[in-house]
Amino acid sequence: MSDGWRETHLDEAGWLAELCPGGEWTGYDPGPRPDAAWILHAMYEWESGPTETTHQQVRESLLDADLVEPELLGGINLDEWGVVDTGGALGRSQHPGPGWRRLRWAELAARTGEPVVTPGTKPSFRSLPGSHPDASWPASIEPPAEGSLDREGWVRLLELLVAWSGADTPVLAYLAPGAAVDQRGHVLTGVLGHAAELYDHELGSGSPANLWPVDRSWVTWSDWDLWGTKVSGPAGLVERVLADPELEALRLPWA
Repeated sequence: MSDGWRETHLDEAGWLAELCPGGEWTGYDPGPRPDAAWILHAMYEWESGPTETTHQQVRESLLDADLVEPELLGGINLDEWGVVDTGGALGRSQHPGPGWRRLRWAELAARTGEPVVTPGTKPSFRSLPGSHPDASWPASIEPPAEGSLDREGWVRLLELLVAWSGADTPVLAYLAPGAAVDQRGHVLTGVLGHAAELYDHELGSGSPANLWPVDRSWVTWSDWDLWGTKVSGPAGLVERVLADPELEALRLPWA
C-alpha cells in the first residue's frame, strides 16, 4: 500500500451511505455542507487546433490498414458494436504532454453555443453534446476523464484543502467498488498532507470516490460515472475552489 495509508472498517463511510442510499458502488453524493461546487475534469486539445476527424474514424482507419487488432471481450468484437471515445478515459488522467493544451469547458461550450453543463444534469458524457454529436469526440480533443479528477487537478485541490484544514488533518478516503481493482469497497485512513498518494494507490484508480476529514466539515465526491468532482463544505472553502485559476469550477444549483 502507499506510505502513510492503512485500511480501516468500511462502516466509517456509513454516515455517507445514510446521506446517499445506493451510492456505494460509484461514490456518495454528500449534498451541500452547506455549500458545494463542481470541479470539471480537465480536457485537452491539439495546440495546432481542432479537426473534424473523430476518434472513431481514426480507429476505423487503423483497423482497415491492419495496424491495430479488433478489441475483443468474451468473444464479442467491440469494434462492431460500439463507438470509441464516447467519453474520456476511465480513472487516472493527466496532461498528454507536448503538442497539447488545456481546453476549458467554457471555451468549448462557447464554440457550440450551449451551456457548460446542461441544466438539470451533472457533468458527464451527456455534457457538451454539440462537441461530439455522433458520440465520438474529435481526434484533436482528449475528453475529460470519467470517475476521477485529472492528476494536476487533484493535486491542486489538495493544496487548497491543506491550506484550509492543515496538512496534519486526519482524513478518510472511500474507494468505491466501481473504481477499486478488486471491485470491493474500501476505506483508507491517513493525513491530508499525504492524500496525493491516493491517486496511485494499489486498490484504486485516480481520485477516491470520497475524501473527508474526521470532523466531516467538507467532503469530496468523484463518482465513477461523472466528469466532475464535487467539493461540499463551508462557503469560504467553496469560494476558494471557485476562484482558483488552475481549476475550472462552478456551482450547479440543481446538483
